[in-house]
Amino acid sequence: MRFPLALMAKIAAHIIKHKLMGVEKFALVLQLEPLHTCNLTCTGCGRIREYSTSLKDIMSLADCLEAAKECDAPMVSVCGGEPLIYPKIEELVEGLLQQGRIVYLCTNGLLMRRKLRDYVATLPPAEKEAKLKELLQEKLVTEKEAETIRQGAPNGRPVFRPTKWFYWNVHVDGLEYTHDLIVEREGVFRECVEAIKMAKRLGFQVATNTTVYRETQPQEIEDMFKFFSWLGVDGHTISPGYDYDAAKRDMIKRLGKNPADFFLTRQMTREKFAKILDWGERFTIFGTRVYQEFLAGKRELSCAAWAIPTRNIAGWKAPCYLMTDGHYSSYKEMLEKVDWSRYGRENGQTKDPRCENCMVHCGFDPSGALGINYQKGDHWKNFKYNFGAKPKPSPEGPNVHAFNGCSIGQGHLSKNASSSRPVAGSAKSVYQTHGGGNSECCSSTPDSPRQELLNQIKSGKAIALKAEHCTTPTGGNGK
Repeated sequence: MRFPLALMAKIAAHIIKHKLMGVEKFALVLQLEPLHTCNLTCTGCGRIREYSTSLKDIMSLADCLEAAKECDAPMVSVCGGEPLIYPKIEELVEGLLQQGRIVYLCTNGLLMRRKLRDYVATLPPAEKEAKLKELLQEKLVTEKEAETIRQGAPNGRPVFRPTKWFYWNVHVDGLEYTHDLIVEREGVFRECVEAIKMAKRLGFQVATNTTVYRETQPQEIEDMFKFFSWLGVDGHTISPGYDYDAAKRDMIKRLGKNPADFFLTRQMTREKFAKILDWGERFTIFGTRVYQEFLAGKRELSCAAWAIPTRNIAGWKAPCYLMTDGHYSSYKEMLEKVDWSRYGRENGQTKDPRCENCMVHCGFDPSGALGINYQKGDHWKNFKYNFGAKPKPSPEGPNVHAFNGCSIGQGHLSKNASSSRPVAGSAKSVYQTHGGGNSECCSSTPDSPRQELLNQIKSGKAIALKAEHCTTPTGGNGK
């Protein structure tokens, strides 16, 4: 099967129960943000700007668990900010699993290996030594870290453990050059890959989470799928970059750039995702087939943002994960007080100007799952996709030159970076100049918005990771 039977059965049963009860609006996935503090400043993310006055605040563990009970979504996506900074993140995940939820922990990957080492420390001695031997051979832990692990688990605290109900959901917005530029720090892609490899060696389920921006080329997206499926990643979430208010404010105030140069229009989204149906056949892409058709421009869907609500330190955020018109004290209050008819598009007409270019998964994927814009054959189409055979790891993965940035001395902070740098292998164009020409990804063309951002990063707007994170990967492609 493409996805685990138990997970699909849980979600299907949840939908059927509410349909039989005649409930029109209900939650499928809870976006839970226990804090907004983050250790990165990603281009295109407006969370830090939107909640800048409350970055030190966190939700209590009790409030987090109560939010999951309140909306009763079968799946919880723990996000933020960076959720691994949350002081009781292990207790939170353990509590959600005890409630019977499917848990996706969305992380940028920087603290992930530290948490994985805590898990190894809890293993029985013989199993621990076997795992350490493997991890040491692959240089996923150091000798010093191994010695600490041998001393046992710290303070008896809970740790993340492999289970079919839990996924690490790692933020990856392309191959090395692209991803490190978007997160504004070199070495992050390298660390994500190492963390993913370590998690898979330890038996965890891992997914990737990708946002596509204006200058992201479809070939790179496909190469990214090839590379990570080859590494054993269990699935991928992908969504178009949308110019929501908080992200636009961050782009203007922090970087002094025009948001229109970075985010996708509706037509651009369809162009970028023209091959999504083919990708869905070849790679394990989470979501419905109907939503993929929507991204490819083959049909229209209505927004169902109420099905993926967001709960954060301010309350239940409405109307959606990206737009904020208010916060409510309960999920029920939000459902009742928000005039949902004011948002989205209908019959080709945009109801709210802010919704004009939105085609993101948190608004439209639920429509495909719930049959809101049903067309004959949709249910069978989704059933066949989700319960069909899982695609095999891509045999082309080893040939993808994923490490095409700082790992080969061509990062954004490297003095060797050049506008004439050739892009290795099949990752042809990571960042082209605005307008989609044939220039290389490091183009220094004056009208390239990414080049302007690159210059800001070089001048000290971003901090490089330690040098050891930017060494040439073991085995060329890092597997």
